Amino acid sequence: MGPADSGSRPWTGILLSASLLTAWCLPAAAQVIPRDNPLITIQSEQEVVLVGNPCPPWTHGRLRDPLAKPTVSASQNTVTEHREMVTFYCDTVDVNVTIHWVFQNQPLVFNERMLLSADGKMLTLLTVQREDSGTYQCEAWDALETQSSDTTFLEVNYGPDSIKIKWEPGVASGEVVEVLEGSTVNFQVETQSHPDPDYTWIFPNNYKLPTTMRTLTIDTVSREHEGMFRCLVSNNATLLSRLGALTVRVLEKLTKPQVEAPSSDLVENVGPVNLTCQTTHQRVQVQWFLGDQPLLPSERLTLSDDNLTLVIHELRRDDTGPYECEIWHWGSRARSDPLGLTINYGPDRVDITRGFSSSAVVGTIHERLNSSLILQCRAESKPEAEYRWFLEHSTAVYVGKQLVIGALTQEHKGVCSCRASNSLTMVTRFASVLIQVDPEPSSLSAGAIAGIVIGVLVGVALVSGLGYFFYTRKAGCPSERSGGSPNPEATPPASAREHRTRSSSYKRSPVYDNIPEPRGQIGVKKKLPPDLPEQFYEKEPPSWTPRDYSPSPRKPPPKLAMHPPVPPPPRGDLEGSYEVSAP
Repeated sequence: MGPADSGSRPWTGILLSASLLTAWCLPAAAQVIPRDNPLITIQSEQEVVLVGNPCPPWTHGRLRDPLAKPTVSASQNTVTEHREMVTFYCDTVDVNVTIHWVFQNQPLVFNERMLLSADGKMLTLLTVQREDSGTYQCEAWDALETQSSDTTFLEVNYGPDSIKIKWEPGVASGEVVEVLEGSTVNFQVETQSHPDPDYTWIFPNNYKLPTTMRTLTIDTVSREHEGMFRCLVSNNATLLSRLGALTVRVLEKLTKPQVEAPSSDLVENVGPVNLTCQTTHQRVQVQWFLGDQPLLPSERLTLSDDNLTLVIHELRRDDTGPYECEIWHWGSRARSDPLGLTINYGPDRVDITRGFSSSAVVGTIHERLNSSLILQCRAESKPEAEYRWFLEHSTAVYVGKQLVIGALTQEHKGVCSCRASNSLTMVTRFASVLIQVDPEPSSLSAGAIAGIVIGVLVGVALVSGLGYFFYTRKAGCPSERSGGSPNPEATPPASAREHRTRSSSYKRSPVYDNIPEPRGQIGVKKKLPPDLPEQFYEKEPPSWTPRDYSPSPRKPPPKLAMHPPVPPPPRGDLEGSYEVSAP
């Protein structure tokens, strides 16, 4: 850089400062200075100098008056929603000002229902709504200051809108409410309206309350209060009225229900059986309990549509319960007393045991003559079965669960039967036992018995010798052996032939199949009632005849020792072989 350049630097800084100063100073025609500005010095009406103003004199402004306060007016200050329109006018003496509108101390937000004039001084609300209610202002703006008008208030009347009657304030409810009898309730109307409307309550019997209040209180609800409550809401400013309604159901204070069965004496496998929950209350819910637990329906336990009837199908002996039903609504509940069912059944299988405490079932008993015997009959039954005992060789009937025989005789020998019967179920069952009565042992000594045996043997030998003697003597006579007449002993007598014929035929004999055959003897067969079909009888085998049998008048044909037939129990008491059921 040369010396010329270095000498011109101070002048460059002075020229730059003058350019900036001139750029920031406005000409006098462009400056309007308010008269009340504290920073001005008035030299004349045409020249005003700002204190501390660095600008040259030719840039000083001129003096003017401050903006005047505008005023706002409305065509009407009280209007009805959706029926009227309103116009606001902003009046100001200043010119070259801009008008701004203010609503509720906030700049007005325009919408399609508002119309503004070209100069901004006239604001028109074409369709007034409730949200247009509030304070309005207008402001006059120029480049240096702003002036605001006083507020004007616009009142918009509306309502009443749709009406809701609530059971309790702030609690939602529908068109129907349920209240508990004897309780205190409050009904309140909720609606939107300006100014506040008048309320007229109309009771279900068309009675009108003389006072008009938003809230209705009923201290003690009774059945007379059941029905429709109405409330007429009227707005005297809008001349509109609306009617609200609420249906009230009064729920009775529930009393204890009762479970009823069709009979106190039920029989197993007889059904179905209906249990009914008896109550005088209406519009209640019903819940059943079995053994203090909620009852769950199943194939055997079903409920009616209203849950008031419980149906038990195929009644069993363990369906005794207890059963309960509970009724309830939202304000109260009550449960019945438990009901237990008495279910009769049996008798089941009948068993005969020996003694009082033994549990072993007996079929055949061997006892000696004159000994004692105790038999007990048992069967599962409710109520307790009635027991009767029958002996084969006796017409006596013994009543009771035990049969006590102090001394056995031959009359007690044979089949002993026990009959168990239930008068409620009409079922009868039998069981039998075979009693063998053995003779008492001999009281003779061994020597006496030996002497008797020897004597018998000697007698037999003597008789045999004499018989042989007479036989040989008779055989020695030829005249008698060669006689022409046939030997009468060669042909059996007619009675013997008839005996063989009858013995060879089958006999019909009743079968009593619950007595075991005694060992070493021909089985004694129990008799069945005479009116049983033929297939229940068995046939005896043909009588046994020795292969070398020869009829002789001195030796009758041998006969098998048979026990006498077993008589059945008396026909008046025997209704069936094992079980007799009511038709």
